[in-house]
Amino acid sequence: MKTKISLLRKMGATRPYTESKPLEIVEAELDDPGPGEVLIKMAAAGLCHSDLSVINGDRPRDTPVALGHEASGVIEAVGPGVKRFVPGDHVVMVFIASCGHCVPCAEGRPALCEPGAVAGGKGTLLTGDRRIHIGDEVVNHHVGVSAFSTYAVMSENSCVKIPQNIPLDKAALLGCAVLTGVGAVMNSGDLKMGQSCAIVGLGGVGLAALLGAVAAGASTIVAVDLSESKRAHALELGATHVIDPRDANAMEKVKGWTDGGVDLAVELAGAVPALEFAYAITRRGGTTVTAGLPHPEAKMSFPAVSLTAEERNLKGSYVGSCVPVRDIPRYAQMMEQGQLPIEKLMTHRLKLEEINEGFERLAAGDAIRQVIIFD
Repeated sequence: MKTKISLLRKMGATRPYTESKPLEIVEAELDDPGPGEVLIKMAAAGLCHSDLSVINGDRPRDTPVALGHEASGVIEAVGPGVKRFVPGDHVVMVFIASCGHCVPCAEGRPALCEPGAVAGGKGTLLTGDRRIHIGDEVVNHHVGVSAFSTYAVMSENSCVKIPQNIPLDKAALLGCAVLTGVGAVMNSGDLKMGQSCAIVGLGGVGLAALLGAVAAGASTIVAVDLSESKRAHALELGATHVIDPRDANAMEKVKGWTDGGVDLAVELAGAVPALEFAYAITRRGGTTVTAGLPHPEAKMSFPAVSLTAEERNLKGSYVGSCVPVRDIPRYAQMMEQGQLPIEKLMTHRLKLEEINEGFERLAAGDAIRQVIIFD
């Protein structure tokens, strides 16, 4: 069948993207779903810094590639052997397809699925196949999802079913911003009620993490970002304090607000200075979690002795250390109960044809979460 895709042929386009237009909206041929695969009609897809990092070359992928990874949609058809879904099911996409059999999956850590990571890096589905073509040209899938498309074929293991009463525009954010941000706080950081928390980096994922800290019952929530408007947004969402990290006394102020440092600092800016700041404002015995994705060659420096002498914890968090089939329905229920008002993160609604404008806005820091709405 035919589908429209957002095609990236070459990374590293110059800005503004409104002029260089790194993403082309083109018609492609989509194969029928194979064994264990599903065909999805996209409903909504969010623009994320992880997509931007492919466009600008910070996280290289094989091209040509059909971008997009945070999305919701409706099952249109299922391939042979699919038993978890039927046409008409509403689903949220997950950008790590978990095989269920490797050691991380067996340990209950599907975000670290080894075959899923290999397939995502190669631009294939979990089966190793590619289903998108433009004439004789084969197009790579983006982490098994390729969500900036009207239709997509993917592994059934890249989808989680949600109740049909959940609005699909909001549900799209469950697949990345909420999984990563809320999960970094609740799963990786294990934030307890009454503890103090800092969120460093207030993009879509960072502000989702802030909502997670509010929902977890944090007593003090410090929001850290270079942007004054994002700090103001954080106060509206429940932060008790905000700080510009360029403030000469920023670290001292945070320690003053939190009696020596926060119990949990979560870094989501994807920049080494942000991670170093997060580590510096974490109290003795506290935990620093990083879920940002800096450039692969970026290095961090910190006093190694502090890990022992201060019993500090420095943890990585990928996809919020989530188990998607458990956490997506849980977060969806919290959203419906008003505990995770993720609609407050949505600053722009776009058409697919406006995608380059959206990524320029994201690169400029002028948006939180932009969502493409498909007809």
